[in-house]
Amino acid sequence: GVTASLALLEAALDAGADAVIVHHGFFWKGEDARVIGPKQRRLKLLLANDINLFAYHLPLDAHADIGNNAQLGKRLGLVAEARFGEQELGWLGRASAEFRTVGDLASGIERNLGRAPLLIGDAQQAINHVAWCTGAAQGAFDSAIAAGADVYLSGEISEQTVHLAREDRKSTRLNSS
Repeated sequence: GVTASLALLEAALDAGADAVIVHHGFFWKGEDARVIGPKQRRLKLLLANDINLFAYHLPLDAHADIGNNAQLGKRLGLVAEARFGEQELGWLGRASAEFRTVGDLASGIERNLGRAPLLIGDAQQAINHVAWCTGAAQGAFDSAIAAGADVYLSGEISEQTVHLAREDRKSTRLNSS
């Protein structure tokens, strides 16, 4: 699984698993490390049922062939031309002929991934360059803009990213009256 959530651990128990392998374990950077509440319930379920937990926080977004970004690009027909951001985890490529507008890309995402994306901005905006980074990549939004992206796909979005997406424009309209 991706995260050692209670739902995943309960499914592992129901399946009779001896071990669970995840990308995200129990302890997150900056989070309270005490084993209380949900963390305690998860750990209790594992210990009471003798299930092992293996958590490997590998850079799943980075691998050029099998990484999450590579696979997302393949599913959407995007070909990376450049990398950007911290550890060059973000990918940038030209939009395919199928995706001439942000709305076209949103429809393609829904068709290929089976769920509608949250779209911030103008669906009619023309796009030339698409930037993407799976996972918690809202922090790379500024880097995507600097790399020349017209649209940015991320696995997460934060409140400040919503405002940046709404406010960053290639041209600024000034009212002279």
